[in-house]
Amino acid sequence: MNLLIKMRKSVMLFIKIMTTVAITVAFIQVWVSNYTESLFSKNGNFVVILSFVLLFVVFSSLYSAFKIGIFRTHEIIYSYSLAIIFTNAVMYLELSLIARELVSILPLLISALFQILIAAICSICANMVYFKLYSARKVVAIFSDDMYGFELIKKMSHISQRFKIECGLNAQCSTFEQIKQQIDKYEAVVICSIDKNLEKQILSYCYTKEKRTYLLPDTSDIIINNSYNIQIGDTPVLMSRNRGLSIEQKLIKRMFDILISACGLIITLPISLICAISIKLDDGGPVFYRQNRITKDGKIFNILKFRSMRTDAEKDGAKKAVDNDDRITHVGRIIRACRVDELPQLINILLGDMSIVGPRPERIENVYEYSSKYPEFELRHKVKAGLTGLAQLYGKYNTSPEDKLNMDLAYIENYSLLLDLKLIVLTFKVLFMKESTEGFDNSANEESDKKENEDEN
Repeated sequence: MNLLIKMRKSVMLFIKIMTTVAITVAFIQVWVSNYTESLFSKNGNFVVILSFVLLFVVFSSLYSAFKIGIFRTHEIIYSYSLAIIFTNAVMYLELSLIARELVSILPLLISALFQILIAAICSICANMVYFKLYSARKVVAIFSDDMYGFELIKKMSHISQRFKIECGLNAQCSTFEQIKQQIDKYEAVVICSIDKNLEKQILSYCYTKEKRTYLLPDTSDIIINNSYNIQIGDTPVLMSRNRGLSIEQKLIKRMFDILISACGLIITLPISLICAISIKLDDGGPVFYRQNRITKDGKIFNILKFRSMRTDAEKDGAKKAVDNDDRITHVGRIIRACRVDELPQLINILLGDMSIVGPRPERIENVYEYSSKYPEFELRHKVKAGLTGLAQLYGKYNTSPEDKLNMDLAYIENYSLLLDLKLIVLTFKVLFMKESTEGFDNSANEESDKKENEDEN
């Protein structure tokens, strides 16, 4: 057992290889049996098999299907399903090109269902093996009187299979010696928004003791993390350009936006027409919802969305959407769940107000509110607002402003066309994930109302 624990990566790699082999064999079986016109007489068949394996591995990696022990079982199955669907879609085109005609898609569809079943069985078994061999890490959390840190601890506590937070220390009420004594007792340490000098001491101590460390970053950490190592004489120096996108990057990104938004508007035209008609028939109100949002350099623009709420939804002032919000129409619930309400923003992108990938465009009042609490929030406006992005993919409607800011800064600092393509592909993963469309807790609106009343008094 101890040997298996030490060979964690090798065990997981073996499981991933076996899953890939099983799904590839399923493809070969249906290919050889049903697509004889797409078979080569010699070594060309190995190229087809290799292309399937490569596509499957690439899509599985993009959708994090190989993250055994990190994601929940149903998330891994969902990721595998997407990888299988996209891989078979490309392979259908490849087999048709080899046959020089459009071959029947039915056998591949049946094969895809069988492959998803294989992936589901492998995922369940893989996670069972992982958590049987590797129990949750015992963690000590070091925090200050800060709700942001408490929220991280709460999130980690919900993932009981990976983290077991057994001790919590308030850094303001503990000496460094007391903190060291507690660190020695546990396998990992969570550091949440504490004094920077103390944070530095704890990180150094954890490094010495080879303790795994989870650190809640602030804005400066995000910027430093994406800096370059340079050498000035005999002194290593970290260099951050802090200039946003270069002229070349802006030009390429704009051309990319025009191409994708134009194609997107044409491809999604039937869906948009069905959506527009459904909204009109539902309550007879306007099809589109327009609202002022903020984009690059603080510019205000009019964002377009398919209307998902009643026409009088904001008669008492703007309020954030909450779970089971009674202002949302019957059609609105469907289009919000599928993210179809976002499609008209392709027009905003074509007009140049937005980009395909970038920080989510916030309402003016939200920007003022967040910026008053976190001045760094304005840094998001170094690039155009986007239809999709890191914060949209990994966050929710109720994600904290700090987390949104950190994800947006991480995107800006790491921008590349390849990253944009990756995030666009990943967008398909969150389209039908309920977690990404959760509304704000009712307390958010109650807190907002309370603050307005205090301001009035």
